[in-house]
Amino acid sequence: MKFTLTYTGDLRANGSVNHKHALRCHFHAQLGVLWQHEPLLENQHWYKGGKPTKIDLNRLIGSFRFVPLVSPSVHLVCELKIFMLRPEPAGSIITQGGDIDNRLKTLFDSLRVPKNEGEVPRTAQPMPDQDPLFCLLEDDALITSISVETERLLIPNQRPTEVHLDIQVTLIAS
Repeated sequence: MKFTLTYTGDLRANGSVNHKHALRCHFHAQLGVLWQHEPLLENQHWYKGGKPTKIDLNRLIGSFRFVPLVSPSVHLVCELKIFMLRPEPAGSIITQGGDIDNRLKTLFDSLRVPKNEGEVPRTAQPMPDQDPLFCLLEDDALITSISVETERLLIPNQRPTEVHLDIQVTLIAS
């Protein structure tokens, strides 16, 4: 299965808990749409209950119930192809917007279920449409391949941390 997640906005190197959670909530909306279509639609019992199953994707962290798509429980890993537009010349790997590897670490942390309550903002509470809060990954160790292509974002007056991302996700049975 292949699909693409998108994001336009700040992507900071060494992003804070609040920044990562805001990104996580952004991707949640897109993943929620994905869960409304086949083949995931027929497997909503993995987190909703109902049908008897050995699979339970619910991960409770603080007051949030997270549901990852890619998990050892469902024998999935994934590959990511990331296309990043940023307001800097091509080849500027270490930049004023933050070096790419630390920006990618912020991104990967936002795509996964938090490991503990310290990775969720203290004052954050789930909104009605965030129960559950969908995440791509149970753990970023489930990413088996990454490719990143960057180009210049040609929108004037952008902040150095501004990006547009197209993240092509390929799910692979493990």
